[in-house]
Amino acid sequence: MKVRNNTSSSYVPGASAISGASPAVKTEAMAQTRRAADQPIDVTTIMGIPESELTPKVKAAFEKLLTEVVNMRQELERAQKRIGYLEELADQDSLAPVLNRRAFVRELGRMMSFAERYGSPGSVLFFDVNGMKQVNDSHGHGAGDAALKHIASSLLENVRSSDIVGRLGGDEFGVVLAQATTEIAMEKAAHLAKDVQDEPVIWEGIELDISVSYGVHTFAGEEQIDDALNAADRAMYEQKRSTAGQQG
Repeated sequence: MKVRNNTSSSYVPGASAISGASPAVKTEAMAQTRRAADQPIDVTTIMGIPESELTPKVKAAFEKLLTEVVNMRQELERAQKRIGYLEELADQDSLAPVLNRRAFVRELGRMMSFAERYGSPGSVLFFDVNGMKQVNDSHGHGAGDAALKHIASSLLENVRSSDIVGRLGGDEFGVVLAQATTEIAMEKAAHLAKDVQDEPVIWEGIELDISVSYGVHTFAGEEQIDDALNAADRAMYEQKRSTAGQQG
């Protein structure tokens, strides 16, 4: 009895063509077949879906959605820049190129928190312009504004980038010196006052007589912001009275 062999063999494309070929040809043909199987198939996908499976309407909807996402990102960037500009504008004094009182007090609070946390003393300087009323009465408020701008610029130009300068109101200015002991702060305040006085303010051809009085308060431990400012303010008035007494 004959038994039929039902074992089926796998079909390999081109196998019949190379079955009678030389061993070298067979080896190269099989190598090419394996390399072709290993090559990645380049299929464009959108959200994981092959492009070939997307209808024209779906592709158009995806393109519209992506365009809207790009536009929203650009709008967000413009809004963030606008917010940054407005925040900076809100911190700026309306006249002088320094911080306004609200922003100055906020930054002073940060400096005081740093000093308390790390035990590194800082100092706040309080400046008051001498004779501002006489300048306004004699030459007008334009001259007074020019003097205030001059003082603000002088303070800014003569402190470190880590220090804070602000206008506290009227003819009063504040400076916060980071990591400055009382001795260092007193020396710096004297130099700043001298710089203001040594740089003349010319208004409509007239040299204005401008000087400042100052007070210093050093903070290191737990202390309220208002208490630190008031202490520097009192020290300034003591110095002003002392200077007036010496001149008298």
